[in-house]
Amino acid sequence: MGRIHVLSDAVANKIAAGEVVERPASVVKELLENSLDAGSTRIKLQVEAGGKKLIQIIDNGCGMVRDDALLAFERHATSKIKNAEDLLSVATLGFRGEALPSIASVSRLRLETKSPDEASGTVIEINGGKIYKVEEAGLPSGTSITIRDLFFNTPARKKFLKSESTELSHIASLVTHYALAHPDKHFELHSATNAMLVAPPVANQSERVYQVFGRETLEQLIPMAAMQPLERVGLPQPPPWRRQEQEEEAPPVEPGELRVHGFISKPEIQKLNRNSIYVFVNGRLIRDRLVQHALTEAYRNIIPPTVYPVVLMFLELPSGEVDVNVHPSKTEVRFRQQTVVHDFVRDSVRAALMKTRPVPQFTTEIRAHPTASPSLTPGSQPSSMGNSVGEVVGFSLQAPTLPSINERFQFGVQGIAVEANAAVSLARAPQGEFVSGDACTPPAAEEPEAPSDLAPSLSSLKPLGQIRESFILAVNHEGLWIIDQHVAHERVLFERVLKQRVAQKVESQRLLMPLVLELTPAQLAVFAEISDELNHNGFEAEPFGTRSIAVKVAPAGVEATQVEHMLHELLDQFSREEQELNLEKIRTRIAASIACHAAIKVNMPLEQNKMEWLIGELAKTECPMSCPHGRPVVLRYSLKEIQRAFKRI
Repeated sequence: MGRIHVLSDAVANKIAAGEVVERPASVVKELLENSLDAGSTRIKLQVEAGGKKLIQIIDNGCGMVRDDALLAFERHATSKIKNAEDLLSVATLGFRGEALPSIASVSRLRLETKSPDEASGTVIEINGGKIYKVEEAGLPSGTSITIRDLFFNTPARKKFLKSESTELSHIASLVTHYALAHPDKHFELHSATNAMLVAPPVANQSERVYQVFGRETLEQLIPMAAMQPLERVGLPQPPPWRRQEQEEEAPPVEPGELRVHGFISKPEIQKLNRNSIYVFVNGRLIRDRLVQHALTEAYRNIIPPTVYPVVLMFLELPSGEVDVNVHPSKTEVRFRQQTVVHDFVRDSVRAALMKTRPVPQFTTEIRAHPTASPSLTPGSQPSSMGNSVGEVVGFSLQAPTLPSINERFQFGVQGIAVEANAAVSLARAPQGEFVSGDACTPPAAEEPEAPSDLAPSLSSLKPLGQIRESFILAVNHEGLWIIDQHVAHERVLFERVLKQRVAQKVESQRLLMPLVLELTPAQLAVFAEISDELNHNGFEAEPFGTRSIAVKVAPAGVEATQVEHMLHELLDQFSREEQELNLEKIRTRIAASIACHAAIKVNMPLEQNKMEWLIGELAKTECPMSCPHGRPVVLRYSLKEIQRAFKRI
């Protein structure tokens, strides 16, 4: 007798549930996407015990007739696609028809649905994959799905769930980010005791961010938007007989456009992991390595390489240009033109950062430190406010917990707390807390301050002197500035080396005696790969024995004693690189190393004319606010902050 047999539908559904239903948030994701696909404009969720006991979602979508409601619980039954060709241009969030039967097989499910065209609705109850009740009922238009006792019949799966607060935070994060992706819809999320999220429709994403997270978080993000026409480059053509049919049936379809919009964080806001990067492709929340690599490249030489930014990005492109059928839970996608998408995202984010060139604030950088917590992820925290967001864990950007004098922003400070981590200016003290003025001097008039998001002209700075012969003090009409002389010169030299490399006019110097370096096997392999680029950046090095190289020429400005250390450092960095090296990464890494070793050092006295020259050259650079390694170059103590410190305002 054969040993291979076909599994029953019940077992097959439970196996599918293992892929689709990982935790309560997975159930919420599938049901939420179904509601959005149904055209709902109002979605309400109720959860208890982190979704373990109860998950209920109510929407006002198109609903279902009785036959469709019963058929929806059959495996691979869907209204989203009809044939294999539809998989190449999926325009909906769901399309496989696996979610409902998989969820029903591991829970007690109740479905209430009514189509607007029908006089009555349908109620279906399923326990562990078995239908217990089907009846008609008077219901409002739309659909309500109630999930109770998730994993009640698979206790092994239930044991691996986290605590109720952890599962609740995952659900809250998911709902919050779908609310951000669809600002034109009404979202509600309620726990057993509090309203965690109540978000009525607004005009755009910016208003939604303000509505959900408050003013302080919105001020720390940089808006971005870009568009690029798509070209069908390198796509396979259909066979001749299909090509003739397509030409006869319809004219050729335009390739469409690639659009991106959303928010990116300022350089001083830094995270220890990628959990604060949220990317939506055609309204679908995804985790894509290609896009994450593009974001890393965009922030290269602006933030340190070991930290990550906060990103809320929405990519829009024709559905035929992205394949969403590559992951069981649809959290990964594959782009047809990967290089085009990668370069477009990288260049768009980089352009937004270069356009704003935010100035690091003195008080901000003192508090700023990278954290591992996600910045745009709610959890649970009690709130005394009635209808605003009440149950949310801290976010990673938090203002000081001082009461606000502007009641209009009260919901943003009290309803959603923002966790202490980042660049936030000092909060103004409430009126009446300090005596206005003093006996001899009237209070200073509050002058409008220049926008802190735009880097002013550094050429207007007047250097006053040095602190410990390492930091330059300078002033202009905006306040007091502190400039790190080493990293300032490093930024100047970095951009100069890159420009000279493009023009193939890199300055170099011949060493008096060739420098012989002993390399490890890993370093030797890296040297063979980057030797050409080293030669184009002012080095002249060649193999000298089995595991040695002889350096005869080095870039100008780098002392001979520093050449050995610099090359070992470069080769070690590249040998530890996990991703494949590309020419741009090699070029910038070499330029950054040359600039670092050739720059003015700390504890070096500078004359007045040299300080003026350095500030003038820094003002000419494209990114004067951070060094190639991501550290801040300048800090500004604004006039308003000085006045606040002296209680003048």
